[in-house]
Amino acid sequence: MVHRRHADLRAPGDALTGERRHFVIFNPASGRGRGARRIDTYRRLLEEHLEHVDFGTTNRRGEELDLAARACDDGYDVVVAVGGDGTWSNVGDRIVASGRDDVALGILPNGTGNDFGRNLGFSPSDPVAAVRTLATGHQRSIDVGRIDTLSASEHTPDVMEPRHFLNLVGFGFDIAVIDAAHDARFLKGALLYKITALQQLFRFPGIHIRLNTEAGEQREGQHLMLTVSNGRYFGGGFPIAPDATVADGKLHACQIQDAKPLTRLNLFNMAEKGLHVTSDRVEILDEAAFRLSFDAPPRFEVDGDVRQSAVAAMEVRVLPGVLRVVAPDA
Repeated sequence: MVHRRHADLRAPGDALTGERRHFVIFNPASGRGRGARRIDTYRRLLEEHLEHVDFGTTNRRGEELDLAARACDDGYDVVVAVGGDGTWSNVGDRIVASGRDDVALGILPNGTGNDFGRNLGFSPSDPVAAVRTLATGHQRSIDVGRIDTLSASEHTPDVMEPRHFLNLVGFGFDIAVIDAAHDARFLKGALLYKITALQQLFRFPGIHIRLNTEAGEQREGQHLMLTVSNGRYFGGGFPIAPDATVADGKLHACQIQDAKPLTRLNLFNMAEKGLHVTSDRVEILDEAAFRLSFDAPPRFEVDGDVRQSAVAAMEVRVLPGVLRVVAPDA
């Protein structure tokens, strides 16, 4: 659903921002349905701070993909995603896929994890500051990850396609936690991830993975999990790749070997502060591209969205500096 509105107010002190056309996509289902409660707040703030702004609201899962593609085709300068990691990722994917290098992604936190926003300096609990950042119009060029292997979202299983990601791709334990969190109705944010993760530390059977780097290195074995990160955070604030930035031209593969439940618990506690990297069961490889092989086509996470790969071997690589994001100054 698209609502058109042209405000009369210009962002204070920023003529260029006032001339930009913004298309804002609201996802009421983000944050496990809590996203609907901030829509009125964000809409009021946006109308106060932006001159040319139109609004769209999703009515079904993944509709932000279609709205973002249409906004790119319609010539908007900034496509703003109001939601969490999944919403931002879907909109970012369509901006990159459009081939337009003159359109920027704007993000307003309204979801569960908000990890990509943390990488850029956004606070999940401060909508006023987020809108002010958008109004300043300051843009940064960031890297984007790309999965060249065809896969489908579980929401649209018949649509097999390559996929861009903003923050992270996750395999193994990560998927078990997302599945468990789906059924946890009374938790949210970092607490949701922590509680469901603690449960799965004693239940998840592990996953066999072979990893090859672009430079020719190979790792193989039974893993608790593997994450391939563009940004530093995941799981509601865990610094899973402590040295990663979204503009370093690399992806960061964090491999955590499988272990007994109590050792898993210790690794989990260390990961909350980024200390897991000191364990001899953890290794992070920084490369521009990886080839990942599994015993069967894997289910995996792309910025919180669970997908199914078409094949057992997957190709993941970084696209340096391809996306402009409206964000606080680094």
